[in-house]
Amino acid sequence: MLEHNPDTVKIVFKHFPLSFHKQAKDAAKASIAAYEQGKFWQYHDLLYENYKTLTKASYEQFAGQLGLDIKTFNRTRHSPQTNGRIQQDMAMARKAQVSGTPAIFVTGHRVNSKDRNMKFIQALIDQELAAKK
Repeated sequence: MLEHNPDTVKIVFKHFPLSFHKQAKDAAKASIAAYEQGKFWQYHDLLYENYKTLTKASYEQFAGQLGLDIKTFNRTRHSPQTNGRIQQDMAMARKAQVSGTPAIFVTGHRVNSKDRNMKFIQALIDQELAAKK
């Protein structure tokens, strides 16, 4: 999406750790810590590639793999501010009636799971841009 719409699309990621996934909240905290060092998407990708085998040790391992400052990473992921940010994201998701992940919205409109493909989402973006002209 970003490659096709570099000047018009912004991707916003919100955390909604699901309670049945034991590592979800810790993974969310770690990704925020990676974000603070400019490596959110790279860290995100490592989490998703390894989501079935995440452990407490995985978070520092991935941070090291990406060259993050481990001391800063750990301080950020264990901070009350990071936990508060996750709570804010979860409150926003509940308000939007999100019950699972991933949930995709284009300018505030939820994309149904059957429509989660690049062609459909691009059509929504094009429609929104045309309406703003």
